[in-house]
Amino acid sequence: MSLRTTDAQLQALMEAIYQRYSYDFRDYALASQRRRLHHALDRFQCADLPALQQLVLDSPAAFGELLQILTVPVTQMFRDPAFFRALREQVVPVLKTYPSPTIWVAGCCTGEEALSLAIVLHEEGLLERSRIYATDINPQALAAAARGVYPLHRMADYGANYAAAGGLDRLDAYYTVEHATARFDAHLLDKINFADHSLATDSVFVETQLICCRNVLIYFNKTLQERALGLFHDSLCHRGYLGLGSKESAHFTRFAADFEPLPGPEKLYRKRAPSHAASHYAGRHMPGMKHDE
Repeated sequence: MSLRTTDAQLQALMEAIYQRYSYDFRDYALASQRRRLHHALDRFQCADLPALQQLVLDSPAAFGELLQILTVPVTQMFRDPAFFRALREQVVPVLKTYPSPTIWVAGCCTGEEALSLAIVLHEEGLLERSRIYATDINPQALAAAARGVYPLHRMADYGANYAAAGGLDRLDAYYTVEHATARFDAHLLDKINFADHSLATDSVFVETQLICCRNVLIYFNKTLQERALGLFHDSLCHRGYLGLGSKESAHFTRFAADFEPLPGPEKLYRKRAPSHAASHYAGRHMPGMKHDE
């Protein structure tokens, strides 16, 4: 089967998924999709992509399984500790000047990054007057995030990340052990609003002072990367902050002039003065969330 035929079948599958289930993967990076779909073919024992397409169109349960493969549900607490240290040192002091800072974690997966931010804000005396919105398109990941329960064996690595990120306590001060799991404290989870939102199809839903979208844009093609950056630009307040993953950048996009990098190697940016570079994207708002005018 030629590469061109494979790509045509892949694009046909993504179009069919969008039309049937309204999940839009059409502008995800092809190389990433190919890797995941090879795994899916083995998982479902399908001979080719047309067979997989027919299966997921006929079976919502099969599509639910495929969604877990396509959405790359992999993350950890305080991933890239230097990023969280820079956030604490350079961004949090500015957030403290707002009466009620709003943070958006886009592509939150199973919630570890949003929970990490909640711990930082708690330690800086800012959590009680903050709002954290954590969004994803994967309902299973969102349900797991809302529970705040993780395998206990991960806590050693998470605790080391937390210490390297400048944590002021011990990570085990924030969870209780239940059998082989760690259940994080309700006072942290209660400040996080987990909800469905797609960077491919949805619109801005709230004004924010900080957006973290780390290790998500690398799975998008250029068109979708720029759409996401446009949403972030429109959502951020004047001089608001944007955090990206270590392999991501606002450079070489049409929004490059709209985000100035903060000092240091971490991918932290601050929105520049208003310009006309960004577009306001139409789309559905997040269910259950009030759109701030």
